[in-house]
Amino acid sequence: MKAWRRNVIVLFAFFLFFTLTLTGCGGDNGSMNEAGGPSKGDSQSAMGQKSYKLKMVYPGSPQPDQAKVEEALNKILQPKINATIELMPIDWGQWDNKSNLMIASREKFDILFTAQWNGHAVNVSKGAFLPLNDDGLDKYGNLLKKYGQGVLDTLSPMFLEGAKINGKNYAVPTNKELAAQGGVIYRSDIAKELGLDMTRVKTIQDLEPILYAVKEKRPDMIPLFLRQGDTFNAHYFAQTDALGDATIPCVILKDQDSTKVVKTSELDRYKETLKMTRDYMKKGFINKDAATTSLGTGDALKAGNVFMIVSPLKPGKDAEMANGINLQGKLKQIEMTAKTVSTGETAGSMLGISTTSDDPVRAMMFINLLHTDKELNNLLNFGIEGVHYRKVSDNIIKATDATKNYSPGASWMFGNQFLNYIWDTEDPQKWDKFKEFNKDAKKSPGLGFTFNAEPVKTEVAALVNVGKEYDPALDTGSVDPEKTLPKYTEKLKAAGLDKIQAEKQKQLDAFLASKTQDRR
Repeated sequence: MKAWRRNVIVLFAFFLFFTLTLTGCGGDNGSMNEAGGPSKGDSQSAMGQKSYKLKMVYPGSPQPDQAKVEEALNKILQPKINATIELMPIDWGQWDNKSNLMIASREKFDILFTAQWNGHAVNVSKGAFLPLNDDGLDKYGNLLKKYGQGVLDTLSPMFLEGAKINGKNYAVPTNKELAAQGGVIYRSDIAKELGLDMTRVKTIQDLEPILYAVKEKRPDMIPLFLRQGDTFNAHYFAQTDALGDATIPCVILKDQDSTKVVKTSELDRYKETLKMTRDYMKKGFINKDAATTSLGTGDALKAGNVFMIVSPLKPGKDAEMANGINLQGKLKQIEMTAKTVSTGETAGSMLGISTTSDDPVRAMMFINLLHTDKELNNLLNFGIEGVHYRKVSDNIIKATDATKNYSPGASWMFGNQFLNYIWDTEDPQKWDKFKEFNKDAKKSPGLGFTFNAEPVKTEVAALVNVGKEYDPALDTGSVDPEKTLPKYTEKLKAAGLDKIQAEKQKQLDAFLASKTQDRR
C-alpha cells in the first residue's frame, strides 16, 4: 500500500514541478561534481580496480566513424571511471531477433536499450536485467543510490516511478519529452515538386489522394513505408495503453476515460485501421516487403526512394530526423493524434544493465555520466567536435562534410536529452517547446500503473509468440484481415488471452482503488 501511495503522490506532484525539473536539466550543472563524473570516492574505487571494457547494445545502424568516436569516448571514460566502451549497434530490422537471442543465450554484455513497447516487462520476467534500486542486490547493493546519484538529481521522479515493475527499476529512463503523439513524416521537397496540399491531411483516410499522386507522378518512389512497429496500429498512433509493456495483449485507450481492459483485436479502431492499411497495400501505396523488411524508417528515408513514414512525434522530430539522415530542410511532420501521457511514455526509452555483466557498478557509472556529463553525452550522440560538427554557439551546432560518417540519430535513447546540442536547422527553442508539449497532454486513466506479468508469465510468453506470427502481416496490410483476423483471435484465446485480460483488470482495479482511498 505504501508503494501505491508513493506512486499517487508522485503523480499528483509531477505536473506541478515537471517544468521546473526540465529547466534544471537543461544546463550542465546536474552532475555530481564539476566534471560531471561520479563522486570522488566512487571514482577512486573504480581507479583502484582493473580497467573494464563496457559493451553497450542498442538499435541503430553502425556508423563509418564509430571506432574514432569510441576512441574519443574512452579518453573521457578512462580517467573518470577507469573503463572503455564498445558500441554495439544492431540494425533496427534485426533488433528484436538479435537482442532476444543475446538475452536467451546469456551472452555477456553490460548495457542494453529497452522500452515498454519493446518487451521490457517480458525480458524482466526472463531475468535479463538487474534491479537497480534493490538494497539487497548481492554485493552491489542499490546501484542507483550508490552510483547513479546524478540520475536521481536530474531525472523527474515520474520517470523512475512510472518505469517500476513490482516496485523495482530494471532500467534507467532517458530524460526526454513525456507526452506522445502519432503522425507521419514526409519529404516536403517532393510534396512541393508535385504541388501536394499537405495541410488537408488530418486522418489516415486523408492520405489516400496524396499517396495516389506520389505513386502516379513519381513511380520511382514508395509512397508509404511501413515496417513492423511503425504502422497505423502502433501504440503511439492507435492511442492504446498496454499498462506497462506493449508486447503483452489487452489495453485501455489512453485518449479516453474508461478503465475497462479490452482485447486489442476487438477494438473498432484496430479493425478499421487494418482494413484501410490493407486497401493501401492493394493499391500499391505501401512497400511490398513491409511485414519482413529489416530496414528502419530513418534508413528508408535516407535511401531516397521513400516519400512518407509513420512515426511517433514530438516538437521538431522532422528536423531532428533530417539531420540524422542528411536530409536537412527536406522533411516535415503532420500530427494526427491527440497528445497523451501514459506510464508507457515514462518507460519508452531506457538503458538496462544485463544480468550477464561482469561489472554492473561500472555500467551504472557510465549510465550516470550520460545523464550528467555534457561532453560525453554529445560526443556519443553527435561525434567529434570539429570533425562531425562545428559549434555555432555554446549549444548550437552545424553539419560538416563528415557529419554523414557519424550520425546515429539516437539522442532519444541515451541519458539526458536536455544536455544535447541543437542543430542550426532545428528550432533554437526546442527544449522550451518540449516543456510546452507536455503541459496539456491528455493523461491516460492508467497513468502510474505498471502491470506485473509474473502471475501469467506462461500465457504471456505464448501470446508474444502468437503476436510475432500474425502482427507484422496484419498491421502492414500484407494479408486480408477478414480472413486472417479470425484465425489470430482464435490462437490468442487458445494461448490464454482471457486469463491475461482478467489479471490486468484485477491489478488495475486494485491500483485505482488505492488511489481513491488515498484521496479520502
